[in-house]
Amino acid sequence: MSDRLPPLTALRAFDAAARHISFAKAAEELNVTPAALSFQIKSLEEHLGQPLFRRLNRAVELTEAGETLAPGAAEGFRALGQAWQSTRRLLDETTLTVTAGPALTAKWLAPRLFEFARSHPEIELRLSASLKVVDLRRGGVDVAIRFGVSDDAGLASYGTRPDWLTPVMTPEMHAQFPTPESLRRAPLIFDDSLSTVAPGCDWPAWFQAVGVEFAPGTGTHFSAPDHAIDAACAGLGVALGRRPLIIKDVREGRLVAPFKVAIQTDARFRFLCLPEARDRPQIAAFRDWFFAEIEKTAHMWGDFDIIPVQDLQPQ
Repeated sequence: MSDRLPPLTALRAFDAAARHISFAKAAEELNVTPAALSFQIKSLEEHLGQPLFRRLNRAVELTEAGETLAPGAAEGFRALGQAWQSTRRLLDETTLTVTAGPALTAKWLAPRLFEFARSHPEIELRLSASLKVVDLRRGGVDVAIRFGVSDDAGLASYGTRPDWLTPVMTPEMHAQFPTPESLRRAPLIFDDSLSTVAPGCDWPAWFQAVGVEFAPGTGTHFSAPDHAIDAACAGLGVALGRRPLIIKDVREGRLVAPFKVAIQTDARFRFLCLPEARDRPQIAAFRDWFFAEIEKTAHMWGDFDIIPVQDLQPQ
């Protein structure tokens, strides 16, 4: 038995047959005749020195050797395919695949993307709204925009300013609850996702920041921040909204942020890509656009008193 690897075509034939447990279906997948596929597998068995399949009357099944080889062969071809696609992407300067969380996509990215498309008609943008952490080397994604606190080891990381939160509500609800003290009686909306990405940035912390004793009561809880903001827009209550997620609704008058005190967390959005890909034209263009868009609305928050949550002690 030789330690030398067998021909790739023979391993490919085995991988297909092992997945289908059928020589006929494997031959169809590889666009070869069943006889040609059987010859490749036979040559692989001769190279190994023992059978990989048991030939039955109308079927085949893997031997112990076949069961041992099949997972590694499948993973090897998957890894090879991913590596090939990643290498091909290096030559592609017209397609950009971006992943970002659903909340940022709905509330900030999507309403602005027409500007990027208008400025860069040569780039085909593909946007995936997902909280899944994608491996940028293997996942077919060029850029990830993630929120939280992380060292992003092995990636080129460009951070925004730390995120902060302030109460938002409809103008009609603000007329009912015009002061921070009056919010003790208001229907509050809770964004439960904050407990995982920005611990301590919650209603008790904000009430402490404005010097009002928090009165725990019932409220409506949401697991997604954009749903909490949408509920506030619908008049359900007062939400503690994160800056990038409330900009559009505040600017267009659906919400107001009347109390000029905000609590700041260490969490922030980070623009991530592979270090060797940072200067690819479409990635550089999207990065420049992303941070320029952020600066366009920075002036809206100039009169806020922003208090780091670390400066607030639990009551």
